[in-house]
Amino acid sequence: MAGQASETWTTIESDPGVFTELIEEMGVKQVQVEELYSIEDEALQALGPVYGLIFLFKWRCGEKDDRQVEEDCGDVYFASQVINNACATQAILSILMNSQDIDIGPELSNLKSFTMEFPPDLKGLAISNCESIRKAHNSFSRPEAFASEEKPAGKEDDVFHFISYVPVNGVLYELDGLKKGPINLGSCSPDTWMQVARPIIQKRIQTYSSSEIRFNLLAFIKSPVAECSQQLAVQKARVETIQLKMSHLADPSVPLPPTMDSDLPSDGAILQNMLAMAELDISQLTAKLTTEKVKRKKWKDENIRRKHNYIPFIFNMLKVLAEKKQLKPLIEKARTLQQGS
Repeated sequence: MAGQASETWTTIESDPGVFTELIEEMGVKQVQVEELYSIEDEALQALGPVYGLIFLFKWRCGEKDDRQVEEDCGDVYFASQVINNACATQAILSILMNSQDIDIGPELSNLKSFTMEFPPDLKGLAISNCESIRKAHNSFSRPEAFASEEKPAGKEDDVFHFISYVPVNGVLYELDGLKKGPINLGSCSPDTWMQVARPIIQKRIQTYSSSEIRFNLLAFIKSPVAECSQQLAVQKARVETIQLKMSHLADPSVPLPPTMDSDLPSDGAILQNMLAMAELDISQLTAKLTTEKVKRKKWKDENIRRKHNYIPFIFNMLKVLAEKKQLKPLIEKARTLQQGS
């Protein structure tokens, strides 16, 4: 749905690396986005606590939804989508603005406090006119060879839409900027909301999977890099404490600090076992941290390639090939191969 906004928003990819970097560019700390291939307990346990989910699906014109919406949003931060192509970022903000466990940074905090009492349409307009958010969003658009005016999607065009699932004050909500308000999906707790969301999402996936495979589910989680780093610091401190206690047992003249963990036993064999377990945890955490950093590096490289404008390079390459009279033979060869296939 389009509305009045000062600048154009472009489409961006539904990709965990794109969303993670976009979130960071908006000033949010220690949040990562992961694509979910399963929402069973085993898959979710590996992720740790999930702040919210985003579901991307092909929007179907005229599809009816008779579920009741809450036009009085209360404590839920709900913004209407008032401009084309902004639904990805609005779905992201629906989770960020409604989670009490995420440090959204000063800019989004100020936007939230300023617009919290606005009606949904004015919230959406405020978001659409926020220069820093729009700039961060548009930085992931692919460079186009030719500028063209955006036109509304026709009946034959594929249009994709994002909606969010997020728990707020003991209730699971579905937040869709194309509706008039949030949809109450039932009571939940921070530990059980995924169990409430699972059958609802599975039903939705089954509805689309019969005729459409282009959809995905993204989970917002605490950054594993931050989580692993914190746990590593804890385990390394524990190793130092155990080693100090063992040294004291071997030589009582070795002083123990007043902050020494009083729960540590005085049995050398037990301490040795505890030390081995802590060192194993450090080894596993270090491996996980390395894996996550490699993944982040891959995401960063992919995003650089997404943002880079290759058009001047391609133009100059074609120009050089033409000057060397190599372009026409290559075109003819391509045509021959195409006709042969």
